[in-house]
Parts: sequence; C-alpha cells; structure tokens
Amino acid sequence: MLKKMGEAVARVARKVNETVESSSDTLDLAECKLVSFPIGIYKVLRNVSDQIHLITLANNELKSLTSKFMTTFSQLRELRLEGNFLHRLPNEVSNLQHLKAIDLSRNQFRDFPEQLTTLPVLETINLEENEIMDDASSMGTARPGGLQHPGSRQDQLSPCLVPRSATS
Repeated sequence: MLKKMGEAVARVARKVNETVESSSDTLDLAECKLVSFPIGIYKVLRNVSDQIHLITLANNELKSLTSKFMTTFSQLRELRLEGNFLHRLPNEVSNLQHLKAIDLSRNQFRDFPEQLTTLPVLETINLEENEIMDDASSMGTARPGGLQHPGSRQDQLSPCLVPRSATS
C-alpha cells in the first residue's frame, strides 16, 4: 500500500516537473489517484501557472476543487475532469474567463453547474454520465454566453456541444 502511494506521489512530482522544465502549457495529472489537488503544486507552478492552458485531472478520485485552483489557473482554455466524484464546482469557476471547453463527464453532478453560464468563450461542456435530473424549470432555456441547456435523459445529461454560432 505504501509503495503504491509512493509511486503515485513520484508520478505526480515527475509530471509537474516536466511541465515546469519544458515550459509546457499543459499539466496532465490523469490517473494519479488524487483525492484533492495537491497544495504543494501551487508553489511549484507559481512562476508558470499563467501559461498553463490545459489541465487534465481525469480518472482520479477528486470530490471537489477549491477556489484557489480556479483563481491560480485563471488562464485555462480547457479543463478535463472526467471520471471523478465531483458534484459541484466552486463559484470561482467564473474566474476562468478564457475557458473554451470543460469535460465533467462520469462525475456525480445532480444539477447543471450554472456557474458555467457566466463564462464568455465557453463552447463545449461534457456532462455525459452524470445524475442530472430533468428539471422543467431550467430545461430548454437559453443561457448567457450562448450556451443552451440540452434535454436530458432521466439518469444522465448528454454532452452539451453547442457551437456559439448555433445560438446567435
């Protein structure tokens, strides 16, 4: 057990160091068994956080993201969070003013994350395989920012892939 934890920690450290050393615009921490975003990463990435445009945290065990995550990585263009245990997003997601795509598939959302409607350039939201229930009061209404809330099946919401031009 401790060996596997040590391997997971080493893998995260290696991936973070690769991002810093290569001045990459991508941080890929997919399948690292993360239950939260490691606080130490903020310090390591402090000089490059504004150049990171894609973060992948897919297939971990995340239950939430903090407001610090959203404010630190405010330059994100794409955020991949599929395959976690997320059920809500912090209000500070509104700081992601450059975000074009977010993948929240295979999580535990019960409601459409309304904070996403405030993002001006957001084009793609994937909420496939969540637990979003059909709510007549919010379904089918146009959203600010050009997004529309698509119809849903009782047990999941299909991907919301609405090009901005389709809603203009």
